[in-house]
Amino acid sequence: MNISDILRYGHQTVLDTVDGLPDTEWDTGGVCGVWSVKDIVAHLASFEHVLVDVLNSLLAGGPTPYLERWAGDKFNEEEVAKRKSKTPAQVFAEYKDTHAKNMSLVAKIPAEKCRQAGTLPWYGEEYSLDDFVVYTYYGHKREHCAQIKLFRKRLG
Repeated sequence: MNISDILRYGHQTVLDTVDGLPDTEWDTGGVCGVWSVKDIVAHLASFEHVLVDVLNSLLAGGPTPYLERWAGDKFNEEEVAKRKSKTPAQVFAEYKDTHAKNMSLVAKIPAEKCRQAGTLPWYGEEYSLDDFVVYTYYGHKREHCAQIKLFRKRLG
């Protein structure tokens, strides 16, 4: 696996999925439960922040506030709520900027370390960073993008 490619493909899926979505439809609920497209992108942005923490922990250590809160039940709810007052453009920019930061960070991690099982013991000793990114980021983005695509189809 190539972790940079995995991240890039997941990100491109998000970009392609929201491309051309009218500004007036970003706040319409019901895309994923009560969430709107903006809420989903806010949720994905918060996950990008979690990945910043994960990657930084592998590179230099230090605090991991998003990662620590991510394990809690209220993470998604709180993170989406934090971005409610932001415009769709602001939320989307945060998502893209944080993704770019992750691309920069992941480039600093040797491929062998990305493939090494047990580098994220809290995720499972048998899993690698590559596994974590495939399941938690690529698969997650594909899932939410499928929901957005269905929403867009309903819009006509």
